[in-house]
Formats: sequence, C-alpha cells, structure tokens
Amino acid sequence: MTTTAQGAPPASPAGGVRRRVAAGLHRHAGLRLSLLLSAPLAWLGVAYLGALAALFVTAFWGTDPFTGELVRVFTWANFRDLVTGEVYRTIALRSVGVAAAVTLIDLVVAFPMAFAMAKLASPRAQRWLVIAVLTPLWASYLVKAYAWRVMLGAEGLLGWGYGLTATVLTLAYLWLPYMILPIYAGLERLPGSMLDAAADLGARGGRVFRTVVWPLAFPAVVAGSVFTFSLSLGDYIAVKIVGGKSQLIGNVVYDNIGAANNLPFAAAVATVPVLIMLGYLAAARRTGALENL
Repeated sequence: MTTTAQGAPPASPAGGVRRRVAAGLHRHAGLRLSLLLSAPLAWLGVAYLGALAALFVTAFWGTDPFTGELVRVFTWANFRDLVTGEVYRTIALRSVGVAAAVTLIDLVVAFPMAFAMAKLASPRAQRWLVIAVLTPLWASYLVKAYAWRVMLGAEGLLGWGYGLTATVLTLAYLWLPYMILPIYAGLERLPGSMLDAAADLGARGGRVFRTVVWPLAFPAVVAGSVFTFSLSLGDYIAVKIVGGKSQLIGNVVYDNIGAANNLPFAAAVATVPVLIMLGYLAAARRTGALENL
C-alpha cells in the first residue's frame, strides 16, 4: 500500500471532490442558501401553488346539468353567476364583516394582555403566561366550538347570541392566541428605556401609547391581523356549529362540493377569499408594516 512521506494513506478522489464542493459552497453563500431552500420551495410550488393553479383552472369549467359530470370546457358562467347573484355578494360582504369583527375583538383583548406579558410580568411569569396562551391550541377545534355552542345555544347560558353573534364570538376565542403572540413578540422588543424617557419628559399614558407604543407595535398588530382575518374569512365549521342559518363563504364552497356536487362553482367561490387576502396583504404592505416585521 502506497503511503505519503508521513506514512498516511493518500487522499481518495471522493474526499477531494467533497472538499472542493464544501469550499465552493463556503465561498458562495447564495448558492448554499439556494440549495437549502430548494426542497421546501419545491414542496411549496407543487403542494400549494399547484393546488391554487388547479383551483383557478377548475373555476373556468362547468358541469353537465343532467349527469352532473365535470365538463372541461372554458366558460365564464361560474364567475358570472357569482358576480350577478345578489345572495353571493351578501355572503361575501358578511364574511368580510365577520373576519373584520373577529380581528377587532381579538386586537382589543390581545393588546393589553400582550403588553402585560411583555412589560409588566417577571421573566418567570412570562414563560407561564405564554404557556397559558398556547394551552387552548392543544385542545381540539371541535371540542372548543361545541363548548361555545353549549353556552350560546338556545338552551345555553347566552342563548341570545346564537347565530352570527355566536360565530363572531367563537372565532374570536379560537384565533385569539394568534393575535396575542405576535403582539407580545413585538412589544418584547420595545426598549423599556423609551417608556421611561417618555414618562420623564412628562408624557401621559395616552400620549406614550400613541407616539411610542403603538407605532412600534403596529407591525406586530398587522402580523396578528393577517392570521385572525384570513382564518376567520375561510372558516366554515364554526358557523355550522354555532351560526344557525347564517352562511359564510366557506359554507358556500363546502355545500357546492358536497350536496350540490358542483366543483367548478365551488372553485370559483373559493377564489373570492384568495383575492380578498391578496388585497388585504397589498394594503398591509403599503403601510410598510410587513417590511418591519
């Protein structure tokens, strides 16, 4: 066996290739990042963007009125029915109103809770409070929704709220942690010295909130609102459980996939929340909040 002057065996060709590849990746950070992200980006493109593309294509198909079979012929009929049907416009506006109400309720409840967690609680208490906020997420969605039905049903403690009010309250409870945690993370980064300086300069609590706390916490509020708004806009289970005869966009999609067996129209309806969320994200981006997250 051939050895070097020091008695060590010669390096194998495979080892030399590995070293050259490692050295190349070390010199080119962009290439290294691209390789690391290639698998998740490929999964995103296939599973998520591919599904959205299939949804959009299906929305331009139709169904045979006699057999109910899918007809793969391009048509605008689904979108025409969606735009001209007053009932669908009402459902879309109702869905946006419910999502906005849930987001506003969660903001009002979450902000003082997040502020207390970030600025008033001790480090040990912060950990326990974060666990307390996360604990409801460990329970089943259906268990929590039916618990609210017990309270808000006709025979419940708050029977007056059964219907659309119950839907808003249930969704606000379900998505509250998604508003608390981003605001808490944003407020935790707020230097306490800024609050002390504002107080030393004579600013009252309201002015400190308007000029110091709110501007710095606004990106976190936007992040939380994206979660609560989008989750409420696409939900269809809660309204089935506690909403009575109320209908939201998600219910229309579900009903056309199931009982009506009209997949193309369901796909057309499903594009509505997608477009609404694109508009919501564009508006949030114009505020500059997303760039500061």
